[in-house]
Parts: sequence; C-alpha cells; structure tokens
Amino acid sequence: MTNRVLLNNVDHADLRAIVGYGPRFGDNVNQALLLPTEFEEAQREYPILLRKDPQGDYQAVALLGLDRDENLFLDGGEWRARYVPAVQQRGPFSIALQDAKDGGAPRPMIHVDLDHPRVSTSEGLPLFLPAGGNAPYLQHMIGVLGAIYDGLEVAKPMFAAFSELDLIEPVAIAIELVDGATYDLPDFHTIAADRLAALSGGDLERLHHSGLLRAAQWLVSSMGNVQQLVEMKNRRLVMARAGEGLATP
Repeated sequence: MTNRVLLNNVDHADLRAIVGYGPRFGDNVNQALLLPTEFEEAQREYPILLRKDPQGDYQAVALLGLDRDENLFLDGGEWRARYVPAVQQRGPFSIALQDAKDGGAPRPMIHVDLDHPRVSTSEGLPLFLPAGGNAPYLQHMIGVLGAIYDGLEVAKPMFAAFSELDLIEPVAIAIELVDGATYDLPDFHTIAADRLAALSGGDLERLHHSGLLRAAQWLVSSMGNVQQLVEMKNRRLVMARAGEGLATP
C-alpha cells in the first residue's frame, strides 16, 4: 500500500529522505527497470537486457544478480557502482499528471509516498530549505524523475523501431560459477550486433538521426558486463567460503 500525495513545501516542510541503499528500501532485487535516457551511463556498469512485460511489450532491465532477491552491487548501505538505476534512486518520489486549474493540459507534478521507508521527519536529508525552496536532494530527485518521465516517452517508439528493423533477438546466457553451480537465464532478448552492423541507407540514417543508433550500440556493448557480474558472484562465493573456514573451531 502507498500513501501518495502531491509534494509541497507547506504541508511537507519538515520531510526528510533517508539516503543509502539496502533491503529495507527494496534494493535487494536482481533486475531493475532501465529507460533509454539511462543507457549511456548504465551500459558502463550493468548488462542491459530486454524482456517482455505482462502486456507483451519490450522493456529494458539492468541485471544486478543471478539469484532471486540478489543485488551484487549492494555492500552494506552502499550501492557499489558509478550509476544507480533511476527507479532505484527515486525512492518515495514519483511523477503524476495533475489537472491544470486554468483548464489547460495536465502537468507532471511530483508526488511523495508518505509511507515509504525512506520518508522521515527526524533523519536523512531535508527536501526543502528553511525559506521554502528546494533543497539539493530534492533538486537531484527532480532530475531523476525527469529522466524517468522522458525515458517512458521514448521507450515505446524505440522498441517499435528496433522491432521494425528486426534488430531484437533472443539471447541465451549460460553461466558456471567456481563452485560448479550453473545458471541459464531464460526469456531475455538483446540487440543483434550483426544485424545492427549490416544496416545501411535509409534505415541507418533514420536510426542515427533519431538518436536510437547510439541506444542500440549501448545495449550491445553492455553485454560485456555479464562477465563482470559473474566475477562479482564468484568473489562473494570465495569470501563466504573463507568466512566459513575462519568460523570453524
């Protein structure tokens, strides 16, 4: 359940947001939704894979772990990566369309979930300055929410363009760890690198001018991070074994 209300500096002058990451904030997930506006930064850290949502539409996700509820980037209260997916950054904040009082088009407005575990009046970073202006943390969140809002607008036409050019293909990811455990990650898709490289003429020009050529290239390049994820998982296993050895009488 949520208790989502329109954020304002009168009713919520004393609100604060608890920073940091961890299971209490819902960060123990092995996948996080990604939007096209994040691909450039996210592809440096995570494998970006495509999957279909319950309606059959494609969406992009950052692969964060191999097991259920496993986020290999979590370490204590920190997220060990140069970029954190926007849906995990946003915490209690969201954008919803609000009807304009003058009868104009609805406007996107920031809402806050007052029941979210990050929301506090006694700890964390303030949302508003004493005089009522936005504090730096809220300014940052406005940027995060803007990236989400813009990304949602871009995602559907982007996947439509990729599908029209037959660039999306299933990908088989088979992993073996140092302890002999194996993983087969099903139902994922990626961009076919060979088909992307073979584009020419009008198709290539349209993809380039729309900015989607770079998005496709970032999706392809991100697949190199699968091996990094495997190495992170192996390090966890080795450390766990070492800890068990130290605990043995």
